[in-house]
Amino acid sequence: MWLDTKNFQPQIGDTVAIELRNGQNFKGINLSYFKNRIENFFWELNSSTTAVNSRSGDIPAMKTPALENGLMVVVYHSRPSTLTYKDWQKFNDFIQHKNLGLIEPVHESRNLPKTNFIESYKRFSKALIGIGPGQGNDRSYKLETEFVVLTNPYTEDTSNGIKVLLLYQGIPRKHAQIEVFQRSSSGDVSVFYIKTNAQGKAIIDVLPGHDYLLDAVILRIPEGGTAQNSGAVWESLWAATTFSIPTE
Repeated sequence: MWLDTKNFQPQIGDTVAIELRNGQNFKGINLSYFKNRIENFFWELNSSTTAVNSRSGDIPAMKTPALENGLMVVVYHSRPSTLTYKDWQKFNDFIQHKNLGLIEPVHESRNLPKTNFIESYKRFSKALIGIGPGQGNDRSYKLETEFVVLTNPYTEDTSNGIKVLLLYQGIPRKHAQIEVFQRSSSGDVSVFYIKTNAQGKAIIDVLPGHDYLLDAVILRIPEGGTAQNSGAVWESLWAATTFSIPTE
C-alpha cells in the first residue's frame, strides 16, 4: 500500500489529491477512505501539521487545495490487518522476495504450523509533494518504521542520486533491502533493489520525469496485544515513500 497522486508537483491553486493505492509494481486499485482502517493520516507543510478528515468512502482519500509553496509531506499509518497463509510456499516466497533472512528455522523452533497460520501487518507510507518550487525537508515522524528522504527531489541536484535513510523504531536499519519502483511518464514501471549501508542510508539512482516508490519490510515476532488479539504468529511492518523527479 502506498500514497500516490496524478501530480507530484502542483502549483498554488491546484488541488492536491492523494490516493491510497494497493497492488503490485506501482500499479493497483484506488482505495476508499475509511477512518476505522487508519491510525494516523496527516500532512505537514512549512512546519504546520493538518489532519486528513475525509468522509467514509471518499476516493481519492485526501483532497486539499495547494495554498502555500513548499514541500508537503503526507504521512499515513494504518491500523493492523491480518492475512492467513494456507501453505508455507506463499509465505516463503514473500520471505525471499523481501530478503527477510532465515525465517523458516525460527518458525520451526517456535513449533508453529506451516499451514493456516496468521500474519499481522501495518503500513507506514509517506509521499513528498513539491508545491511550486517545493522548498523544504523531509524528516522522521517517529513512525515505527519509515523512510526519510534526505535529498529534496524538487530543489536539489539529483544527478548523483537521492539519499535516503531507513529507520526502525528510530534506529537506522543497516544492510536492509529497499525495493525501488520507477515509473515513467507513459506508465511503464521497472524495479530494482538496493541495500542500505552500515548507517542505514542508501543512494537511489533516479531519472528526470519519473515517479518513485521505495518499499522496505520488517518481519518480527508479534508482541503482547498483537498476538493475543489477532492470533498472528508473525508481524510485518511496511515502510513506503513516493516522490517524483522533475523533468530537466
